[in-house]
Amino acid sequence: MDIEALLQAYGYYALFIGTFLEGETILVLAGFLAHPNQGDLELRWVILLAFLGSLSGDTLVFHLGRWKGRAFLARRPSWDKRAARVQRALDKYGTYVVLSFRFFYGLRNFTPFVIGSTGFSPTRFLLLNATGAAIWSVVVGSGGYLFGEAIGLFLTDVKPYKRWLLLFGV
Repeated sequence: MDIEALLQAYGYYALFIGTFLEGETILVLAGFLAHPNQGDLELRWVILLAFLGSLSGDTLVFHLGRWKGRAFLARRPSWDKRAARVQRALDKYGTYVVLSFRFFYGLRNFTPFVIGSTGFSPTRFLLLNATGAAIWSVVVGSGGYLFGEAIGLFLTDVKPYKRWLLLFGV
């Protein structure tokens, strides 16, 4: 079953779980399917559930990093370079790393884990993470919606082409 089929079958549940785990692709598709010409989702619910999924997933990973992060990383020397890059970025840019990590593919799950292992304040992480999750869910969800809008300007009946548009547009 592909992501579009998951969204059509399970809608907001699939969106929440997808954004809890990683989320870029599923959020773009949900935004696309929220456009009135494309599907049955509503953009406000897409953005809200993406925000909640992203916030809760990253907060959980942060706390796992606080709980077992150092020991876990010590047993995985192959992760040292990535963890050191996150640490350097955190030392240099602090707040901006927490606000923006979810915009960089491949960093979404690893970065909050490493941040948690550094002793970063949980309250500060929660506030910055919530702000970053809000920005991310609005920008990426709206981007998918606008993609649906743009396609609608060129094609009056999108349904026969939707699978191809989703395959090449995302």
